[in-house]
Amino acid sequence: MTQYSYAEQAHTHLGPNVVDVRTFFKETGLFTYDPGFTSTASCSSAITYIDGDKGELLYRGYDISYLATQKTYLDVCYLLLNEALPTPEELVDFDHELRKRSFIHEGLKDLFNAFPDRAHPMAVMASAVSALSTFYFEHLSVDTKKEALTMALRIIAKIPTLAAFTHRRMFGIPYVYPDLNRSFTENFLYMMRAYPGQNLAIRPVEIKALDTIFTLHADHEQNASTSTVRAVASTGAHPYAALSAGINALWGRAHGGANESVIAQLELIGSVENIDTFIAKAKDPKDPFKLMGFGHRVYKNFDPRAKILKALLDQLKDELGVNNDLLKIAERIEHIALNDAYFIQRHLYPNIDFYSGLILTALKIPKPLFTIIFVIGRSVGWVTQWIELQNDPEKKITRPRQRYIGVEAKV
Repeated sequence: MTQYSYAEQAHTHLGPNVVDVRTFFKETGLFTYDPGFTSTASCSSAITYIDGDKGELLYRGYDISYLATQKTYLDVCYLLLNEALPTPEELVDFDHELRKRSFIHEGLKDLFNAFPDRAHPMAVMASAVSALSTFYFEHLSVDTKKEALTMALRIIAKIPTLAAFTHRRMFGIPYVYPDLNRSFTENFLYMMRAYPGQNLAIRPVEIKALDTIFTLHADHEQNASTSTVRAVASTGAHPYAALSAGINALWGRAHGGANESVIAQLELIGSVENIDTFIAKAKDPKDPFKLMGFGHRVYKNFDPRAKILKALLDQLKDELGVNNDLLKIAERIEHIALNDAYFIQRHLYPNIDFYSGLILTALKIPKPLFTIIFVIGRSVGWVTQWIELQNDPEKKITRPRQRYIGVEAKV
């Protein structure tokens, strides 16, 4: 049997080495079996690095705490796309370019109007992003860096507008167009809240809170939705079709829908007096109840994004007007999880979803739209991953193997 050695990279790198098994089947007649891909790298990437044991998250080498507290979401978008933080002049140009591209084709209104009132916003959003491919069909062939950047800017700029239109269709209220005089995050809140012709003021504290959430969600390595984007993109599909697939993957409650579930569960618990009952249910191996917002597939010590949002929540809870009843329940559950041996031994620490839902509730964003906020933040990560895949000389169509456990041929 061939001895498989650790693959060495040409440059200094973080994280574990890898065993290159591309020729394993050819040389041994065996497949590796890895449900959930817990030990399998599907690609090489220079975008995001995670050390789950240390609770470390880097975008292009920059620590997430630095980016979330010292930079804006647009700084992060520029960094992911261009591999460097922008100068003040570059940031101004980048911002202006996104503002110009934030309007959507008028024909998309007919698409929104065709959906029933009770359509889930993630279904509407996925359809709208997929429909963009019919208006920008030229993006099916992106051959140069300039063309790739144009495609990326277009999707990043338009997704907040599509999200706001999705919200307004859900409630049957008039659509509000982007305001070119407003910044990226402020403009989204304006399109969500304003009425036509209204000069609505958005508080800086609200802009800061939501901008931080966008930054923390910008990318997160090869998670389920990003892997989906890459898998669909590997077929040569339109990039917006790949992003639409990512939105559908993100919809799941085990992925992007978790923060909505956190708030629903806090509301279900109802009061601090009921917490012990639900904690007992969470510990009972015979009870299917799970405490939402705790633990993470990758982070085994703490979620660095959760630490940032916790600090932001503590700083802004009074100014934002966070629901005191929900906050009291959340703070008590958090205290138990951080001190109870059951949670500590199982690495069930509060994750980003536990805190983001409280902040989004304070921003008066309806629960069904929580995952839409995730989509806005993650759009830059998805499109950056798409670009990286196109430039990968080892790119191949995604085609996992399977372990067949069915019957033998019957004839």
